[in-house]
Amino acid sequence: MPLARDIVATYLGPKRVMQRLTAMGRREDLALIFLMIFCFFTFISQLPKLVRQSHISGEDLSVLMAGTLMASVILLPLLFYFLAAIVQLTWLGLGKKCTGYHSRLALFWSLLATTPVILLYGLLAGLLGPSYTVTVVGIFWFALFCCFWILTFGVSGEKRHDVN
Repeated sequence: MPLARDIVATYLGPKRVMQRLTAMGRREDLALIFLMIFCFFTFISQLPKLVRQSHISGEDLSVLMAGTLMASVILLPLLFYFLAAIVQLTWLGLGKKCTGYHSRLALFWSLLATTPVILLYGLLAGLLGPSYTVTVVGIFWFALFCCFWILTFGVSGEKRHDVN
């Protein structure tokens, strides 16, 4: 199924989409692609805010963009791989079965599935600046991401039990 359809399907039933993704077998390349697409869209979502900041403060836009690109494409993936490892180790410490791959796939897919909201957040941050609306959309994004992650992580664990 195309990526955009899977993202829309995640809003309707995240468990079904994760079952379909885990049924494809261990695809580290796919998990990495999900993460990199999310990181790219995170960079894109920051552009309106950077343009606003540059216009108001007089800072050089290219310097702001370079720093944001570095953080989005190099630092964020490392952070998310670390987070997936911590969650997997915590899950194993609780006596549950979980592979590193399922931990990463659930996290990376949940991030990618929330990219429409991240793009909306960035657009509003650029147009409105710091405001109540931007904060509400940011909280909504975080809650949606947590919801997707919890629901898809559970599916990953169930798939792992089926294998053993």
